[in-house]
Amino acid sequence: MDAATLGAVGTMVVGLAAAAAALVGHRGANAASQSGAVLGGYSTLVDNLQEERDKLRDRLVETERLLAAAYAELASERADKAGLHEQITALTAEKVRLREQLVELGGQPT
Repeated sequence: MDAATLGAVGTMVVGLAAAAAALVGHRGANAASQSGAVLGGYSTLVDNLQEERDKLRDRLVETERLLAAAYAELASERADKAGLHEQITALTAEKVRLREQLVELGGQPT
């Protein structure tokens, strides 16, 4: 668990403990209003945690999409690089062949 989750869970535990203390320590309408406030606070915390979880899921999906795009780009660049190596090899072989032909015809290779 990360620090934010632990903090939120700790806050919920404190909220529940405060609710229990309010129920034990007070009676009547005053106690009902305090427990309602604590339970409302608990509900707000739960809502906030759910929103944070949803945002993190959205970020995870976006990060996975970007990672897949980066891998695709890397694969494309590797394919381009391999194609360039093949072209270099072919051109080098042709250069050697042309120099040999030039020598055979009595010329000087440059």
